[in-house]
Amino acid sequence: MLAELSRDGRLSVRTLAERTHVSRSNAYARVERLIADGVITGFRAQVAPEPAGLMTSAYVSLTIEQNTWREVSARLARVRYIEHTALLGGDHDVLALVRAPDNAALRDLVLNQVQSIPGVISTRTWLVFEEFDGTQSPWD
Repeated sequence: MLAELSRDGRLSVRTLAERTHVSRSNAYARVERLIADGVITGFRAQVAPEPAGLMTSAYVSLTIEQNTWREVSARLARVRYIEHTALLGGDHDVLALVRAPDNAALRDLVLNQVQSIPGVISTRTWLVFEEFDGTQSPWD
């Protein structure tokens, strides 16, 4: 059921029931239970970055001062074009996925916005040349 909803969150309960070989009432009850249990946290549209005008993608790692994660993450959550942020263990403390309209916007984001956040010691940026979601390589 989760696999079907992950592929298409817009499935009707009837279609979901047919694909998972359960009754409609059972499918409805299971989806409601998955939502109530916090397994399903929401339904949203997946946006293709390039058709949406976000032509530049990059991963930006941050090294931050110890014990500043809460403040830094609160500020990062308000920075436009940051799609995802993760707290890491290892050489870097934070990794952010950025999708910006162009290199100039990426540069502004990193050099002016992120590096000015109190607690950020340094950043490192990796441009994304090509990406895929893990289900199939674009080079197959």
